[in-house]
Amino acid sequence: MPDVELFHWNPRRRRSRFLPKSVTRPVDNFGDLLGPIVVQEMLRRSGAGEAAADARLLSIGSVLHFAQPGDVVWGSGVNGKNLDHPVGCDRLDVRAVRGPRTRDVLLGSGVQVPEVYGDPGVLVGRLWSRTTLSRGRARRRLTVVPNLHDVPAHRRHPDFVDPRAPVWDVLGRIASSDMVVGSSLHGIVVAESFGIPARLVLPGAEPAFKYLDYYEGTGRTAPAFASSVEEAIEMGGEAAPVVDEALIASFPVELWR
Repeated sequence: MPDVELFHWNPRRRRSRFLPKSVTRPVDNFGDLLGPIVVQEMLRRSGAGEAAADARLLSIGSVLHFAQPGDVVWGSGVNGKNLDHPVGCDRLDVRAVRGPRTRDVLLGSGVQVPEVYGDPGVLVGRLWSRTTLSRGRARRRLTVVPNLHDVPAHRRHPDFVDPRAPVWDVLGRIASSDMVVGSSLHGIVVAESFGIPARLVLPGAEPAFKYLDYYEGTGRTAPAFASSVEEAIEMGGEAAPVVDEALIASFPVELWR
């Protein structure tokens, strides 16, 4: 039976250096797990059924260095840490990319790329209502969602949310917040999808590439990053994103029937 693999990044790693090397578990970073969830909801709404043919679909995440010949790309991005080897191959079926920076890198690598932008995480607020996701939760003035690598620096903040918590818990917490700040790209993306003010805090380890790619792909060419949670609160939310309707139209529903 044909199958469409929904590729996403979720390797097994040690959660603590004090554990034996053999004791590992999936990273489960909520932003990296969003891709299959968004794709499955798009399929449910389209009424699509079984896969029409074997295929592999890359969506949310900086995962293009994992691409294989023939892969379908819908909203993925280049990893800013791998700009010397940004893409796994040049024979890709690209429907949309996260932003213009990813498009420029791929064009320079010989990949044909349409001018269709957007991280599919921007659709979360259209696919699920804020009311539904926040039901049963207390309203929160602030939520701080750090990048995976910045968790130690923020874990003691009273409004901290671990990006490795269950996906629906993270989504619910964001949906019930008045403002979201932090260095998690998808903390920002999801908040903005609900119209919640959000401000990026400069990450400690991540290159700026993916953040600028996302902002520029949603119509904002000069985003301002905060240097701390306190500064982010003072600055307030970034200007609202402009979502390209072509992102929805480019969803490769024909991979299913």
